[in-house]
Amino acid sequence: MDSTPSKVLAKCHNIDDLRSLAQRKVPKLLFDFMDGGAEDEVALRRSRSGFDRYQLVPHNFVDVSKINISTEVMGRKIDAPLIVSPTGLPKLFHHTGEESLVPAAGKHNIPYTLSSASSTSIEGVGNLSSGPKWFQIYVWKDRAIVRDFIERCKGAGFSALCLTIDVPITGNRERDVRNGLAMPLKMTPTIAFDMLRKPAWLYNALTHPLPTLANLVDRVEGDTSAADLSRYTEEQLDKAISWDDAAEMKEQWGGPLGIKGVLRAEDADRAAEMGFDSVIVSNHGGRQLDHSPAPIDVLPEIAEAVDGRCQIILDGGVRRGTDVLKALCLGATACMAGRPYLFGLGAGGQAGVERAMEILKGEIHRDLMILGCADVKDLGPQFLRRID
Repeated sequence: MDSTPSKVLAKCHNIDDLRSLAQRKVPKLLFDFMDGGAEDEVALRRSRSGFDRYQLVPHNFVDVSKINISTEVMGRKIDAPLIVSPTGLPKLFHHTGEESLVPAAGKHNIPYTLSSASSTSIEGVGNLSSGPKWFQIYVWKDRAIVRDFIERCKGAGFSALCLTIDVPITGNRERDVRNGLAMPLKMTPTIAFDMLRKPAWLYNALTHPLPTLANLVDRVEGDTSAADLSRYTEEQLDKAISWDDAAEMKEQWGGPLGIKGVLRAEDADRAAEMGFDSVIVSNHGGRQLDHSPAPIDVLPEIAEAVDGRCQIILDGGVRRGTDVLKALCLGATACMAGRPYLFGLGAGGQAGVERAMEILKGEIHRDLMILGCADVKDLGPQFLRRID
């Protein structure tokens, strides 16, 4: 059951419109899980406001009769400089979860990054689309899990790995604490009343299996509820990882590999020196260390440190096509985003995800033309002016 008619989604003209629609359709405690950040959410807000420090300065008398927004990332040509970030348990927000996200990304030929905490298995996602698929992976204490994930990704046709390095422990997300979000969910009158006010979501939640961490169900004996698997995941996060672990994973995988969670120039320099294919400049959506820098603010120094030796992907705060253009002007090859597509998912399943992609691709195309640049690969600092 999905009660969102196409005409309602057509009235969503930007990502904030999709966010508002998702907020009306998804229970508050789950919407806040999707929307919120750590502690005072300073890092979350700065990830957005950081883009405001840059103005786009157009060139005139330029032939923009033909516009190209396609590019190449991690060895694959894609239709727009966009990548779907890894997000855990998307079936909490809409019962289809990855079954909507992956085909939508495939239809638009942009990479989908599957979370280790996904609600659909590696193999299940591999069968959903022929589009580019990446897998987000941690360094686990039990290295057998890492080896198993890598082999499963090879068998399922994934084209790249994304090693996430900024989660030695889950961040302090106080919206979730205040809302009573826990596994298993402890039903309170407030939560029950809110769910009753979201009838389409509630119907689907009652008529479909409870979401679980699909990639781990075979590794835990006994109870495989999301609660127990989440505890298992937290215990397995290795707090003593090193560059040697990253190098070992690179050798095991043997294909394109990006490092996600980089906010320091020296770390980016080390990754490039070791031959990694991309550094992903990210503060984990403001969900880990509050008061960490906005990715757009550290992007210039990271681009300088990398100096063309590997690709740079910006992850954090993207809501507009102009955000993408600014990131590319500062040295990024593409932008990751998670919330825009989750807003679309919560608003209307696969149709909502596709609407989010259409909005961002449309804005990139139109704004590139107005900027006086015919190809995203020609973007550079000449189109920017910083204001402080």
